Amino acid sequence: MEIIPVLDIKAGIVVHARRGTRDEYAPLQSRLTRSVQPSAVLSALLTLHPFRRVYLADLDAIGGKPSSHLPIIQELRQRFPEVEFWVDRGLADRNALTRFLEHGLGTPVLGSESLADPSLLHTPQVGQAVLSLDYRGGGLLGPQGLEQAVADWPQRVIVMELERVGTDAGPGLERITALRRQAPDHAFYAAGGVRDAADVRRLEQMGVKGALVASALHQGDLSAVLVGTD
Repeated sequence: MEIIPVLDIKAGIVVHARRGTRDEYAPLQSRLTRSVQPSAVLSALLTLHPFRRVYLADLDAIGGKPSSHLPIIQELRQRFPEVEFWVDRGLADRNALTRFLEHGLGTPVLGSESLADPSLLHTPQVGQAVLSLDYRGGGLLGPQGLEQAVADWPQRVIVMELERVGTDAGPGLERITALRRQAPDHAFYAAGGVRDAADVRRLEQMGVKGALVASALHQGDLSAVLVGTD
């Protein structure tokens, strides 16, 4: 199963995401590096393991605030050309997606909490985009009916449990199981609560394609499981 590191960027630095309460996110504290600069954090993660993909959340853009992270994302792509970046910038409509693609920011992540225009999923521009089904308080954030509209989903789907992010709660296994049953031909990626090798093995046994992880990597809890991963 693939482990995909997460870079949560807010006000130009990498922060520790926790429970989806973005106004309270503090600067990252990591065993891998003392820096909170995105390029230094990613360098440290790639020293730990040659990750092929990285998920990057532009938290300012997702929160509807002015974002100055465009140069940071472009720099990361230039400096680490071997990495495929999955980037969530709170894309809401076709104009936002067009600007994203024009700037060459990587693989767009369409977060359901930001998706104001569900028809965006039907545009040819979506291409290899990744859909993030964002959950909070037991329900999906985003357009009504999206959770059941499997035919509209791109092939790759993140199951984002915001209240589990940055915690020791473990991944949301029941929700992932239900979604896989509903869409068995899709590739699912778990996000939120992945703690250790046991969680990774459990997800792999369920047929989950990968997991988005931050805290467990920076705390050193997944070092052993990285050997032999995709």
